[in-house]
Amino acid sequence: MTETDAPPHPFDAAVALTPAADGRTRSRTRPEYANMVGPFGGVTAATLVQAVQQHPDRLGDPLSITVNYAAPVADGDFDIAARVVRSNRTNQHWTLELTQDGAVTTTATAVFGIHRDTWADTEIAMPSAPPPDAVPVQGFPDFVAWARNYEMRFVRGAVPDQDAGEHPDSTTTLWVRDNPARPLDFPALTSLCDVFYPRVFLRRGQYMPAGTVSLTVYFHADAGELAAQGEDYVLGTARTHRFSRGYFDQTAHMWGRDGTLLASTHQLVYFKG
Repeated sequence: MTETDAPPHPFDAAVALTPAADGRTRSRTRPEYANMVGPFGGVTAATLVQAVQQHPDRLGDPLSITVNYAAPVADGDFDIAARVVRSNRTNQHWTLELTQDGAVTTTATAVFGIHRDTWADTEIAMPSAPPPDAVPVQGFPDFVAWARNYEMRFVRGAVPDQDAGEHPDSTTTLWVRDNPARPLDFPALTSLCDVFYPRVFLRRGQYMPAGTVSLTVYFHADAGELAAQGEDYVLGTARTHRFSRGYFDQTAHMWGRDGTLLASTHQLVYFKG
């Protein structure tokens, strides 16, 4: 089998889009990226980024996306409608809807734009961590299918054993990359921003019903900075600020091994228990 004949990377297959009616694009859930309820939210968000990137009216690179998970996505086909709300000289605003059988399951807003050369600085510091090869691989429980698509090396805050007991804080830091390795791009980075298991699992030391309601990703890197990462690991760190009344926030930062802050991300998560 030649390289041209080789099957696509599982992630590329998961975010693949084909034309559909009324200017929409169509995709399909993949069992490899299944979660406990519906598909992995990160790959859903990545597919929405892909829909704008492939749109003929797209301007520049992704700057931000907010995805609202209104209902579970059922196994099978789904359609994405992407519409330009406004185009300015250097940035562009989009709305997106993901539908199945005419019913909306996911909505999103995105901002794309052209990067300009300006003064720059990064105030937040990259966490200290041993190199990836010095940290053992550790994944999620076998019943979480999507996690098998990522090589995870937890520096701190690994997935707790059931009934492990309460933990004093909610911070997780890990090295992570696609499995098999794949060059980093904007859809892949979007998905990586959602690889952190719910922070309440760590604080409470047990699994409980939880799921993302809304996910926002801010892309700090441009396409060239992502390309420079190649297939290398990304260092991610996540924590919660407050658990309260059935919801908590989850904030994370994603770093290249070279110290480049690639993205920051924020979630609102519901939980029971």
